[in-house]
Amino acid sequence: MKKATGEFTLSSDREEQQPERIHAYLMRSYWAEGVPLSVVRRSIEGSLCFGIFTKGEQVAFARVVTDSSTFAYLCDVYVLEEFRGRGLAKWMMDEVVAHPKLQGLRRFTLATRDAHSLYARYGFAPLARPQSFMEIVKQGTYLKGDAPG
Repeated sequence: MKKATGEFTLSSDREEQQPERIHAYLMRSYWAEGVPLSVVRRSIEGSLCFGIFTKGEQVAFARVVTDSSTFAYLCDVYVLEEFRGRGLAKWMMDEVVAHPKLQGLRRFTLATRDAHSLYARYGFAPLARPQSFMEIVKQGTYLKGDAPG
């Protein structure tokens, strides 16, 4: 899928994503600090990806880990700082939630520290039963060099 508006193009074609540019942002993000490029490449290969581009450069990204039937997890969402305030995150989220592979899911989750109001527009809400969820968290994995890849 490819759509354009003004100077921007949005694509869900995995081959069009720019792993080096995505890696450059994720390396400094609060959720993936220190992530190796090899891990970013593998994460793109195994996910449904959305990127926004201008003048041949990727300026925004989101990926969805999904079985395309029952469950999806939205992650690694960002818009480069100099391109924020132009509605790009909303446009990208419009395309994410409308994507054919993400229809009819029983559960669609995400984790965010500071973008609750953006995601609430699309129906995301705090966990209804947080006591039912469990996780394994390995803080600092990428910084210690323990990441596979």
